[in-house]
Amino acid sequence: MAKYVLAYHGGGMPETEEEQARLMQAWSDWLGSAGEKLIDGGAPIGQTKSVASDGAVSDGGGENPMTGYSLVSADSIDEVLAFAKSSPHLGSGGTIRVGETIEM
Repeated sequence: MAKYVLAYHGGGMPETEEEQARLMQAWSDWLGSAGEKLIDGGAPIGQTKSVASDGAVSDGGGENPMTGYSLVSADSIDEVLAFAKSSPHLGSGGTIRVGETIEM
């Protein structure tokens, strides 16, 4: 099985504590549905910086900075894409980029 990174971009946090608790439960349920294929549920990402090829550092991660990540194993990228489509992150206006890691 290959390993895949799900990189979360954008999205938002609900304003009320009740909505936040509901969202956290949705995330827990969704990640739990991956079962043994979940390698690392990941974490939200706070402050971001970018490093250019010339070594210059700038604030932020571009137009659409990464806001979190998860790692999963799967037989194909299509399997991961199907899993990603049910993510609660999409309901908050975010997007998900999926990439297969390469063993080195």
